[in-house]
Amino acid sequence: MSRVGNKPIPIPAGVKIQVGDRLEVEGPRGKLSVPVPEGISIENDDGQLKIVRGSDKLAALHGLTRALAANAVKGVSTGWTRELDIVGIGYRADVKGRIASFNLGYSHSIEVLLPAGISMTVEKQTHIVLTGNDRQALGQVAANIRALRPPDPYKNKGIRYTGEALRKKVGKAGAGGK
Repeated sequence: MSRVGNKPIPIPAGVKIQVGDRLEVEGPRGKLSVPVPEGISIENDDGQLKIVRGSDKLAALHGLTRALAANAVKGVSTGWTRELDIVGIGYRADVKGRIASFNLGYSHSIEVLLPAGISMTVEKQTHIVLTGNDRQALGQVAANIRALRPPDPYKNKGIRYTGEALRKKVGKAGAGGK
């Protein structure tokens, strides 16, 4: 039994829903579309979306569809945010329009083109805030930026998610005496 799929999705004010073979969600922050698989139906009653499945074999799709629909509703109403921190001497980021530039200790700077719908702000050159209405696209952009210089396990230098717990490895014992 899908407990996630049975939970209704409240629809905030200003969000319009159209149900068909795809769920179209439109709000103040944009428009998103969610696929609705065979055997899953969506009902809109009294400001709440309810996801209903045809049989118990569709339990996994039931929860998935509900989660994707809830993410779309939140995305078009309030939006999603992902924060990253840059740790390391001389490591910094800058953004000009849709192009983000990173200095991460390599011999060259790295430029990343941000996709449409994703915006980036840089605070103090080492704190990045990504915002957008599509949760999946936002997470992928954040993962791509983190992959430019993942945290080093010995010195913990690199790009990490804000609040990410890292395990620091113990370095070499040292070649002290004879």
